[in-house]
Amino acid sequence: MATSDPNPLPSSASPAPAIASASAVHEYSSWPKRDWRNELSLVVDLMKDVSRQTEPQELVRIYGEGIEKLMPERHLLALSRRGLEAPWYRITRSTTWSEDINPWTQKDRLPLLKGGFLETLAYSSEPVIIDDLQADVRLNDKDPAWEYLKDRRSLMTIPQYDNGEALNVAVLMYDQPYALDHSRIPNMVWQGNLFGRTTHTLVLRKELTEAYARIDHELEVVGEIQRSLLPKELPSCRGLDLAATYHPSARAGGDYYDLFPLDDGRLGLFIADVSGHGTPAAVMMAITHAIAHSMPESELPPGQMLTRLNSLLLKHYTNGGGSFVTAFYGVFDPRTRELVYACAGHNPPRIRRSDNVFPLAMSSGLPLGVMEMGPYTDCTVNLEKGDVVLLYTDGITEAFAVNGDMFGEKRLDEILAVSGNRAQVIVDAIEASVKRFAAGRAADDDQTVLAARVE
Repeated sequence: MATSDPNPLPSSASPAPAIASASAVHEYSSWPKRDWRNELSLVVDLMKDVSRQTEPQELVRIYGEGIEKLMPERHLLALSRRGLEAPWYRITRSTTWSEDINPWTQKDRLPLLKGGFLETLAYSSEPVIIDDLQADVRLNDKDPAWEYLKDRRSLMTIPQYDNGEALNVAVLMYDQPYALDHSRIPNMVWQGNLFGRTTHTLVLRKELTEAYARIDHELEVVGEIQRSLLPKELPSCRGLDLAATYHPSARAGGDYYDLFPLDDGRLGLFIADVSGHGTPAAVMMAITHAIAHSMPESELPPGQMLTRLNSLLLKHYTNGGGSFVTAFYGVFDPRTRELVYACAGHNPPRIRRSDNVFPLAMSSGLPLGVMEMGPYTDCTVNLEKGDVVLLYTDGITEAFAVNGDMFGEKRLDEILAVSGNRAQVIVDAIEASVKRFAAGRAADDDQTVLAARVE
């Protein structure tokens, strides 16, 4: 390792920890002597205080104050080479500083140095123990370490390892020579590394919490944008009572429903479910919404509408990448009570007629965005007064209870059969039933229901 002003350690510094030979017979007069019960009490109080901390800087402060009670005569210097190339290092803490600098948020205020004795310590991968600093190390006032070491007589380092490398080093210094009790050094290295890992873990947790908060805020914004694309008010249609509900499984989701007022009082009913969950599904949902609202083909029969939508999604967005959209589109004519519809891989809507509930018969094609295909097939059903048409996504029927049971179509049909005559009452009953069934288990998929009752 090249230095601008090399200051070699004593010959015993490498590869084993540097220990001045004279220290082996010297009396350690400066190490504090206390009753072990009193020391244990101090340690327990310190550990309790440490366990309450959530801020890394406050954790280090509390720990430093506790160590000061256990070792009142020591001076501390902390070095770091994390993120730096040799020979550079930073001084991150010093008990001689009058101001408390946060090394994580005020890195630009930390001394950035190279060379000299501190570089030797910063880049040593083993503990360094020097019992008589002035006798064993050649220092002068040109060394970057001079102002920190000029009045110190003994020293030890505690390398703090990360992935096997000593990226941080704590330097403990004393004003007297031979102030170190060598029998305590192994435990000090052990404890110092455990505290270093604790601090690093707390830093990572703080960064992770902040990152999650930023992501959650962004998802919340995405969710708000997505919900703004859904109908703010359901349009009125002569002969239909309408109600809808939508619940994403995350901040944003991929379910989509819409209603299109058409010529001659007709109404288009559209429901779709994008594959996947979260932001990617929400983006594809927004794309589907934009295409559906920009297509002059909305006056086309449902099968041709879905065919055109499939072609545009495939050409510009999915392109065989694995994303797809299931969809159902139907056009209701209040004059004839006729519903013309087409399906692209979506769940068949349920029809309630009198006390009977059954799936709407259909010829279902592939989901949108999978591959080019011929026109989706139109089907027609003549509805009767009192009929209920229920459109839904599979987040309803595939809701799970805590024991793993699935809600299923049978339960949906049972609720639909007895849930009253108003569309809003029907939607509320289904929503409440799914919630009771899940019993607190988080939804795995978005849940959407659109009910239309013929009046």
